[in-house]
Amino acid sequence: MKQIEALAVMMSGKSVLLTGAAGSGKTFVLNQFVRNARAVGKSIAVTATTGLAATHLNGTTVHAWSGIGVHDELPVEHILRMPKQRRDIIADTDILVIDEISMLHDFRLDLVDTVCREVRDVNLPFGGIQVILCGDFFQLPPVNRSDSRSGGFITTSRIWDENIFEVCYLEEQHRQKDDQSYSDILNGIREGYLKPSQIKLLTDRKTLVNDPWQPTTKLLTTNVDVDVINQEHLSQLDGKQYEFEMTTSGSRKFVEQLMRSCLAQQTLVLKKGAHVMCIKNSLDRKYVNGSLGVIEDFEPINHYPKIRLITGKLIVLKPDTWELVDGDKRRAAITQLPIRLAWAITVHKSQGMTLDSARIDLRNAFVEGMGYVALSRVRGLKDLSLDGLNGIALRVSKDAKNIDKILRDKSEQTLIENKEVIEAFLSKKDEIIIEPIPKTKVNWADKVNKMRVEYPNAYKPWQDKDDKKLVLSFTKGKTVEQLSKILGRHKGSVRERLKKHLGEDIFS
Repeated sequence: MKQIEALAVMMSGKSVLLTGAAGSGKTFVLNQFVRNARAVGKSIAVTATTGLAATHLNGTTVHAWSGIGVHDELPVEHILRMPKQRRDIIADTDILVIDEISMLHDFRLDLVDTVCREVRDVNLPFGGIQVILCGDFFQLPPVNRSDSRSGGFITTSRIWDENIFEVCYLEEQHRQKDDQSYSDILNGIREGYLKPSQIKLLTDRKTLVNDPWQPTTKLLTTNVDVDVINQEHLSQLDGKQYEFEMTTSGSRKFVEQLMRSCLAQQTLVLKKGAHVMCIKNSLDRKYVNGSLGVIEDFEPINHYPKIRLITGKLIVLKPDTWELVDGDKRRAAITQLPIRLAWAITVHKSQGMTLDSARIDLRNAFVEGMGYVALSRVRGLKDLSLDGLNGIALRVSKDAKNIDKILRDKSEQTLIENKEVIEAFLSKKDEIIIEPIPKTKVNWADKVNKMRVEYPNAYKPWQDKDDKKLVLSFTKGKTVEQLSKILGRHKGSVRERLKKHLGEDIFS
């Protein structure tokens, strides 16, 4: 199925599983769907199975959105104990998106379904919400721990058996489109069979010696050595050290949640000559999530780094913003330079990236799909070097292989059954948003900075001393308008804070 055909089915209002190989453009289609759906007034909850994946979409985890947290079963009276604000968010949602679906346990998808039905008091799948699942079952599977309930892929869930999901299997390859032999190797890993000549092509990459002046990221299977490697390389560089502090807005709880999920660092330390990786897509397409480069210099006044990308392009990198959006509510935002040191990164954190060059160490691979995720990060064989492989590195889940054939057949059926829907959608192609967001669009950081001209403390966490001053001043007769000026906060924020401390009916 082509991307535009999948978008047509999704925009028709049907629940969909959007799948396909790494590099087939799933995230691109997902972003286009979200933009188009919001343009027609839909309320969308954008979620993912991990915090890191959620930050790529400016969303939250599905566990937090649904209120199920880490529960294996819903506690007694869970819905009654759920905060009203959480119930309102679920009740007001038209569309629920769940990305990186391969990592979600079957029973937890059923829990999300149960919560939606009960909160909305509608006995339909997910309480009548359109649900878009996105992911590839050949990638990282659900994590089963000894101290919690075990589960499998969502295709063994109760709700999956109700056959509410159309399957859109993207067939086109975009990441490895210029290297057919490497694309064939990755497809061979998915199918569970590699020719001897293909295995030799991979093992030959073990003898390569990287150019020390060429930025290459080392992908490791565990987190233990990543920070050590990056700091060791940075310390070996001479010259002045520059530090960039993250700025935040929103309540402390949500800011901390966003920081834990994001690759951006609270304090980013850089030097001239540092190997760095972009960790966000730029709106003007100058770089993408995973672009590699070397810092050549720093600007004289604001000290923003000048980075020579592996493509040869020189860019000046400026701060960008990540947001935590819960339903339609913006909970927190953080602003930092969208880069990190790139001598090393874990395979898990590389998921979703397209790397310009990678040296991959799979000698300690410990789960099926890990090698496939790592190897599929690069565009071609020329961008890859290997430190080694172990017995599990090139394995993929047998369940994933069995599921794959079923999903391909279902996708063909989706094309046939939705032929008229797709044709009607294509006939209105002038109304379809398929371009990236214009770089002239004002982002959240700009909005916050503009608001702080009048309200210096806008979107900053409330401190205990602020709360005491607020309540004391209000009880002594200060008006909301006066408190707004005293505390440097918007009147709406003052009113909501007073409600929190003195009750919802304080202004009745």
